[in-house]
Amino acid sequence: MADLTIQPVNLARLDPQPAAAKSEGVSDPKGSFGSVLNRSIATVNRIQQEADSRAAQLAAGESKDIHSTMVAMQKAEISMSLMMEVRNKLMTAYDEIKRMQF
Repeated sequence: MADLTIQPVNLARLDPQPAAAKSEGVSDPKGSFGSVLNRSIATVNRIQQEADSRAAQLAAGESKDIHSTMVAMQKAEISMSLMMEVRNKLMTAYDEIKRMQF
């Protein structure tokens, strides 16, 4: 019978920032909020372009693979929905901050 015990997770291995950088207070420029947001938007844009390209190929008769076209279109739709929900949450947080009185 297979061993079904749960092994502990080594959190030090999962930590993306080295301990030396944390102790010095150095932040990772690749992990800043703006750069993460820009990369996310670029990824959604790339997914949208890929879906458009596949749909155009299917409509032109260059491709007969309806399945991958539909998967690409659904992936693009879900990516856009997620991005819009993140935007909505950011706008809600911004409005809450604006309402705060100091």
